[in-house]
Amino acid sequence: MDLKILKTFQTIVHSGSFNRAAEELNYAQSTVTMQMQKLEADLGVQLFVRGKQITLTEAGRLFHEQSIPIVKDMERLLNSLADLKIGEAGSIRVGVTDPSASYRFPQLLQQFMTHFPKIKLSVDIAGTSVLSERLLRGELDFALCSAPELEKELYFEPLFTEEFVLLMPEQHPLALQQIVTSEDLRGHRLLITAANCPYRKKLESVLQESGGPPMNTMEVGSMTALKYYVESGLGIALVPEIMLNPAPAGTAVKKLAGQDINMSCGILCRVADYPLKQASLRLQQFLRQELTKQSRV
Repeated sequence: MDLKILKTFQTIVHSGSFNRAAEELNYAQSTVTMQMQKLEADLGVQLFVRGKQITLTEAGRLFHEQSIPIVKDMERLLNSLADLKIGEAGSIRVGVTDPSASYRFPQLLQQFMTHFPKIKLSVDIAGTSVLSERLLRGELDFALCSAPELEKELYFEPLFTEEFVLLMPEQHPLALQQIVTSEDLRGHRLLITAANCPYRKKLESVLQESGGPPMNTMEVGSMTALKYYVESGLGIALVPEIMLNPAPAGTAVKKLAGQDINMSCGILCRVADYPLKQASLRLQQFLRQELTKQSRV
């Protein structure tokens, strides 16, 4: 059933005549007449008693009453489809790694949803390797994470650099040094993340290059928890600088000299899904703009 014809019917009932309905809809009067003739033919019932004044038949009253919510629902559906087509509605399944999931994404998401309130989002927080697997299985639309290991089916667009610093108790021997190198870390307990964490793999590579005896390490499964273990005096750790605003009481922050320990982070999606579509593209463009802007500050 044609939505335009239904709206014409509703307008006739509301205005009380075919002529006024035609004027209101900017139709020729003959168009309104033909639409109602078609509607009555399709339904197989007479809707109007025609005369000097238009009145509804019993079938017309029933049809009017029950067509009101149908018209509203169809208009709402068409508006939703239009919003979906231009990326102003829809749903996004996005994966995010820490520390971005805790320290960047909440504020960015609040800004984005203020501009696009019709878009629904679900946020999956995990490591890059797990998010990569979920992307390949089609469980996520895209992810904000570090660069994955070589994977021909995934596309990575770097947006910012996650900068890492050395966090230690303020009474730690290394806190007295102006310059701290990777060689200086040996002989001190180093708190590290889980084995599948991309940053741990990079850190281990850096430490192997420096040579020397094996490191004294303690594994802590959460990147965001590391600073609290340092605060408790359990060791020293290389942590994202964004997590230390402010640094925990009783701790000191140092740069690690001589090694590039920072991580490139950005948008990750399946090659087959790039460029992203509709609502996902809106969010990607927003993140690209905001995170690139922040990286320049």
